[in-house]
Amino acid sequence: MDRHALVDVGRDLSAEEVQRYSRHLLLPEVGREGQRRLVNARVLVVGAGGLGSPTVMYLAAAGVGTIGIVDPDVVDESNLQRQVAHGQDDVGRPKVQSAAETIARINPGVTVVQHPVRLEAANALEVLRGYDLVVDGADNFPTRYLVNDACALLGIPHVWGSIFRFQGQVSIWWAGHGPCYRCVFPTPPPPGSVPSCAEGGVLGVLCAAVASVQAAEAIKLVVGMGEPAIGRLLLHDSLAQRWDTLTVQRNPDCALCGDHPTIHELIDYEQFCGLPTQQEDDMHAMLPTVTATELAQMLRERPGSFRLVDVRGEDERQIVSIPGAEAVPLDDFVSGRANAMFGEDEEVVIHCKVGGRSATALQAFVAGGHTNARHLDGGVLAWVRDVDPSLPTY
Repeated sequence: MDRHALVDVGRDLSAEEVQRYSRHLLLPEVGREGQRRLVNARVLVVGAGGLGSPTVMYLAAAGVGTIGIVDPDVVDESNLQRQVAHGQDDVGRPKVQSAAETIARINPGVTVVQHPVRLEAANALEVLRGYDLVVDGADNFPTRYLVNDACALLGIPHVWGSIFRFQGQVSIWWAGHGPCYRCVFPTPPPPGSVPSCAEGGVLGVLCAAVASVQAAEAIKLVVGMGEPAIGRLLLHDSLAQRWDTLTVQRNPDCALCGDHPTIHELIDYEQFCGLPTQQEDDMHAMLPTVTATELAQMLRERPGSFRLVDVRGEDERQIVSIPGAEAVPLDDFVSGRANAMFGEDEEVVIHCKVGGRSATALQAFVAGGHTNARHLDGGVLAWVRDVDPSLPTY
C-alpha cells in the first residue's frame, strides 16, 4: 500500500489550534504537518445514526476541517440507546441538524455541511464529489452498494462499517488500490434474510467500538500513516471481546473494478438488492387490510371467530404484542408451510411491526389459495398509536 497522504498540507495552525491539537502534534506520525492535513480534509459521513454519531464526534475532535453528513431521518427515541450525537431534546429533529450542533459544541472550528437527503443514484455523485473520502455508516444494502459504486467512479476511498446485534465489521474499500465492496460481496443477500437492527437489535456500545475504528482509519488515510485496513476485513465480536482479521483481495471478475467491468454508472440499487419494485408495491397496496381500530372492534365484538397472526420474531413480540395474537414465522408463509395451518375458508388477520412483512406473508398466503385473509395496516405500531398508547414502541 502506498502510504502517501490522501490530503495536501493546508494552512498553518493558529496558536489556539496548536494548543487544542497538541497531543496530536506530539505524535511523530502526525505532527504539525499531519494536523494541517486533517484541518484541510473534507470527509463525508453517510448516516448520522449508530455508526455515524460517534464517527462525526471523533472526526470533529481530531480537527477534520470539513465534515459532511448525509441523513434524511429525524431523531426517534429508540435511537438514543446508541446514537450518541443526539439527546432527548433532539427527538423529532433532523439528525443532520442535531449532529451538526453536537459537532459545534465539540469543536467550533469545524465546518459542517448538512445533506438532509436520501442518498440515491440520482444525487450520489453530486453529494460525494468534492470530498476526500467517505465514511459509510449506512444501515441498508442498497446504500452500501451505492456508496461503494459512487466512490469507485469518483476515485475516492470509503471506510465501511457494519453492525448487527453483537458483531461488527470494518474495512476500507478503494478501487484501484485494493478491493471494493463488490469484490468481497458481489451480490446482496436475499431480501429479508438479514434482519435490520430495528428487527434484530444491536448492543449500543458496539457502535462506538466499530465507529472509533472507522474514524481511526479515516484519520490514517488523511495523514498518510500506519497500515490502513485496505485488503483486510476486521471482524469484531463484542460478546467474546475479540477482533479477527480476514485478508480480502481485488476480484479480477468484479463487475465494477475488475479487468472487464460492466458497471460504468450508478444503477437502481433497490432493484439490484431485490427490494420491492413500484409494481410490487402497488400489488401490496391492493392487498386487503384492516385498520387498528377495526381490529380492536373485531376483537371486542367477535373474539375467537378469526385468527390473529404475528409474523415477527420472538424478541420483537416480547417488547410489545397485540393480545390474542399467535406467532407464525414469516418464513412459514413464504415457504408455503403455513397453508396447512389454516382452514381454506378460515378468517385470518396477519400483522408485523409496520405492515411490510405482513403484506409479504399475505401475498404468499393468498397465492396458496386462502382468500379470507387480511393484514393490519401499519402493524403493531398502528395498534399502539390508535388503540393502546400505553404500550411501548420500538
